[in-house]
Amino acid sequence: MTLFTKKKPLLALISLALSAAVLLTACGASTSSPAAQGDTNTQGNKNVHFLYNFSTSSLDPHVDSSYVPLRAGITETLLRLDEDNLTVVPWLAESWESKDGQHWTINLRDNVTFQNGKLMTGEAVKASLERALKENVAIQNTLKVDTIKAEGNKLEITTTEPFPEFASELVNPNTAIIDVSEPDIVNKPIGTGPFKLTSFTAGSKLELSRYDGYWDGASPLDSVTFSFNEDANARSLALKSGQVDVVYRPEVESLESLKAIDGLKVESTSTFRVHQLTMNMQRESIKDVNVRRALDALIDRKGIVDTILLGYGEPAIGPFLPSLPFAPKYTHATTETGSDVAVKYLGEAGYTQQNGVMTKDGKPLKLTLLTYSSRADLPLIAQVFQSDAKKIGIDVQIRQIDAPEEYMASNRDWDIATYSNLTAPRGDAGYYLNATYHPKGALNFSGSEDPALTKIIDELNLTVEPQKRAELAEKAANYVHDNVLNSFVLHPATIVAYNGKKVKNWVTTRSEYYMITNKLDVM
Repeated sequence: MTLFTKKKPLLALISLALSAAVLLTACGASTSSPAAQGDTNTQGNKNVHFLYNFSTSSLDPHVDSSYVPLRAGITETLLRLDEDNLTVVPWLAESWESKDGQHWTINLRDNVTFQNGKLMTGEAVKASLERALKENVAIQNTLKVDTIKAEGNKLEITTTEPFPEFASELVNPNTAIIDVSEPDIVNKPIGTGPFKLTSFTAGSKLELSRYDGYWDGASPLDSVTFSFNEDANARSLALKSGQVDVVYRPEVESLESLKAIDGLKVESTSTFRVHQLTMNMQRESIKDVNVRRALDALIDRKGIVDTILLGYGEPAIGPFLPSLPFAPKYTHATTETGSDVAVKYLGEAGYTQQNGVMTKDGKPLKLTLLTYSSRADLPLIAQVFQSDAKKIGIDVQIRQIDAPEEYMASNRDWDIATYSNLTAPRGDAGYYLNATYHPKGALNFSGSEDPALTKIIDELNLTVEPQKRAELAEKAANYVHDNVLNSFVLHPATIVAYNGKKVKNWVTTRSEYYMITNKLDVM
């Protein structure tokens, strides 16, 4: 895994913004020491308290976009990602095969039970997949399932067309297998994972207990608390005080102080994620490729990595981490950035600066920029972009939203948005390209409907041979780059901090899917 190193901040603006965030967002965390809190947790109950950065009001695994049921160890999917080899490997399914990419045979593991004790049969898995298809349009579009037949512990699935990557899409957390006969899937899903739900407080936390009948070996833990706080500073404070044991994405500014505390560990690893500037292709100004090129040129990628992430990341040219086998080399990519370049492109789009205002046909260029605080660096990226745009006469109004996927899918009253996306969580380029640029894509918030790009993606979907798939993925990514369908800012590191004197066997994954496992333990 690639480790990122810390660099010193460069922009006073960011320092001020971060300081303000600390003052405004700090919450009342426990003041007990990590050691004292650990003693409390281990008195007759081996417990780990995990603090995550996204909250959820529903635990329905087939529609929950935060994937909490899978991340919390409640649910599992038929297949999972081997992150070291970027391959799909068995999980609840023991094996799978298809001779034509359209007719699939999936053999399930024997003797797997749900957390209510019921046996996981082919019929139960069929019912779960059919519910996912019914409840989630994105899953319908992704899996392209025509029919599912179950016989014993075997499934026969036929897709509507040859789809060689069908198996890899079964890694998707929204295809998790649950007992659909249970009455309250939203608040108490019953899965096959190592931990069963004891209680759920929407937007606050889950209490989980060990499932002794877990097929892959019962956890050494008695219980897990999986709680939420979208305030990065508050997450850091909670770990410092000993209120929690593991914190996902602590505040970057707090990392040095966390490292200085005896016993606390900070892990940083590269991931399959990109922070991007999503373009709303249905807005008149954004339809002009030269406007999009101008906005792209305004992004100070290295400065943002150095100042906002303090070096815990790397500048992005495209959506895929450069180390991935299907990432383009961008040897032809322009490196022109800066305000002068942006002004030049806006001139080609018909804009001129009049009294310091970028204007076309007598109308000033005004843009609405969406951002959200659950990823603490995104609002800061928005502020930097707003400041740089103002210097050349573009009026950027920042609007804070709470649920980015829901808002962007339902509203078209915005021009651009800071957004963070997993681009290769299945170990392949197909997921991101289909979800983000195909007209039926679940994450196609830009409203992109480009026939040339759709043709490339459709061909990718029918291609099996890895080298040919890599070539098509590169072709699609280059098309996105050349037409600036979105702008890519940086690849952030995933940072996790935890009490190393207590927590044992924590693994920070690149896919961000697998968090609470049956291997997690306390000392």
